[in-house]
Amino acid sequence: MKLSDNTINLLKNFSTINQSILFKEGNKLRTISVMKNILAEATIKEEIPRDFGVYDLNQFLQGHSLHASPELDFTNNDYVVIREGKMRSKYFFADPSVIVSPPEKEITLPSEDVEFVIAAEQLQALKKAASVYQLPDISAIGEAGVVKLVARDKKNDTSNDFSIVVAETDKEFVFNFKEENLKILPGTYDVVVSSKLLSRFTNQNHDVVYYLALEPDSTFN
Repeated sequence: MKLSDNTINLLKNFSTINQSILFKEGNKLRTISVMKNILAEATIKEEIPRDFGVYDLNQFLQGHSLHASPELDFTNNDYVVIREGKMRSKYFFADPSVIVSPPEKEITLPSEDVEFVIAAEQLQALKKAASVYQLPDISAIGEAGVVKLVARDKKNDTSNDFSIVVAETDKEFVFNFKEENLKILPGTYDVVVSSKLLSRFTNQNHDVVYYLALEPDSTFN
């Protein structure tokens, strides 16, 4: 089996959510943060031949990058052989019990109260502004007929902020996220938010979905 560039980029992203991952037989990848406030799932073009755990996903990917276009051989029960030409790497599997992995049950939103689209360039600008101004929070705010995304420090009324209007609405709400939890691939997203403190970000360009928890001080009127 060979890993495509798309799958490698996806795994790099997943490694920022959880350093470990439990691969499952088939073409689905899923991960969850240790704090269980970020869950991601994706469909890939490769067929994973068996279940196996990787404790340090970033290390696994770095080992994979030692080869230009390697084949992965899963013949052995204890490790995968990464091979290309005369080169070989042996990477041992981790015990699944040491990996924080998502529940088997499919995730669904308890309600779908607010929907909007955030374009790739808007997401990039929002995250850049949060970095430039050192802002810890991203808020989706519904007021005066519009939905705006705001990078801010919600605990400091005099902090710098940056906002983008992304939709119209007849509702009033303040949905707060930690900027550090917005660990999603670049791209355009369809976003659905539940007032029950859970959101879903669906990438329009790749078959990947993120479920992000809202902060408890979020409000919906």
